[in-house]
Amino acid sequence: MVNWRIISKILGSLLFIEAFFMSWCLVMALVFKEDDVMAFVMSAVTTFGCGFLFLFFGRHSENSLSRRDAYVVVTTAWLVFSAFGMLPFLIHGSVSNLSEAFFETMSGFTTTGVTTIQDVERLPHGILFWRSLMQWIGGLGIVFFTIALLPSLVGGSVKVFAAEATGPIRSKMHPRLSTTAKWIWSIYLLLTIVCGLSFWAAGMDWFDALNYSMTTTATGGFSTHNGSTVFFNSVTIEYLAILFQFLAGINFTLLYMALFRLRFGAFWRNSEFKMYLGTIAVATLFIMYMLVTRLHYHYEPAFRSALFQVVSFMTTTGLSNDNAGMWPHITWVVLGLLMFIGACAGSTTGGFKCIRGVMLFKVLRNEFRHILHPNAVLPVKVDGQSIGQGRLVSLLAVFQLYILMLFGVTVMMVVSGVDITNSLTIALSLVSNVGAGLDTNIGPVMSWADLSDGLKWACSLLMLVGRLEIMAVLVLFTRSFWKEN
Repeated sequence: MVNWRIISKILGSLLFIEAFFMSWCLVMALVFKEDDVMAFVMSAVTTFGCGFLFLFFGRHSENSLSRRDAYVVVTTAWLVFSAFGMLPFLIHGSVSNLSEAFFETMSGFTTTGVTTIQDVERLPHGILFWRSLMQWIGGLGIVFFTIALLPSLVGGSVKVFAAEATGPIRSKMHPRLSTTAKWIWSIYLLLTIVCGLSFWAAGMDWFDALNYSMTTTATGGFSTHNGSTVFFNSVTIEYLAILFQFLAGINFTLLYMALFRLRFGAFWRNSEFKMYLGTIAVATLFIMYMLVTRLHYHYEPAFRSALFQVVSFMTTTGLSNDNAGMWPHITWVVLGLLMFIGACAGSTTGGFKCIRGVMLFKVLRNEFRHILHPNAVLPVKVDGQSIGQGRLVSLLAVFQLYILMLFGVTVMMVVSGVDITNSLTIALSLVSNVGAGLDTNIGPVMSWADLSDGLKWACSLLMLVGRLEIMAVLVLFTRSFWKEN
């Protein structure tokens, strides 16, 4: 059965880490001398105290996780992290409603980026920093972060990595997973620092640069201003945001090969990267053409707006430099498809992932060949690696679940009184962790506060299901998971 002692021990250590991050926000609150100081003092103390209790209950646990324990600990960790992460909002009063506070926190940690706060500019700097920090922590995974910091804590770290990592093919840079985790977090940190310095050099103040660098590299999309990047009215900042969103959407193993091994040719030999880049190019040119011919944009603004929205939606970031809700409806279809596809596996992005798109295309191509050559043996290969039958079955299962979830969430929203356009885009936003709708009621720079409390709780759970790519959460609701053998 499930080893609750080791799970309690891991959760306790995670809460210590969360309390540590809250103390960073306390420092920020003290720097700006605002009214959120006590909120972070009380939140950090409460989180640390509960972490100690979890560690106490798990003090005699064996340092080994089964596969079943791994799936339980990953899902439970995200729920517990979000439950304590909402304390600063509630104690300070930034969000007084429990359902909205949990929604905001889950949106942050899952890097979905939707918000129930109508006016973020009224928030104190410590709370704004906490919103951005949540997305940065959740970008590569809460438990994966623990593996990097405390590898000895998680005895079954490979199983945890399998439960939390995104994509059907998990690449490792080093035989030891803890070393791989440290390399990935080093790349992530380097990308964040370079992004922040670039924003600062382009004209942002240090606080905005810090926050936008975290939410951009995490592909989360939380902003410190109501108008997202439009607030800065800077072409340079918009192009920098495009660049770093794009880089954050690349498989971090490829970035490692390029940055530390100087093997830049690996990009052009990688099928997933070529699909990622090609999809962005085609979608950008199409939307640019529509903006020029239908809305009479000039060429450079049309190119910039199209490229920004395409990269933002495909990397599931949700930042905005234009109101896509006012664009021709055919562009909504294109952006909706980009929301579904997502960027590369092994990145901070959500969505179905380009690698699965490559695999599906190859499966379909082989099926057409089988019609002409029924006796032929046609293996599915990606970048020279043969994909086993088990992975192909899992691929089709995930694809089917994505479609069913999109349909189910859309129906749920329509029944609740949301119009069909918003219902579909909300479904795509939640399942793919994009956090952007297309209509003018719920859009990239608008609020989701109009949804009922019940829908907010449902949406919070759907964000988690989308972040853990459906299977890792839904397996907990199967009867066979809880059987002793």
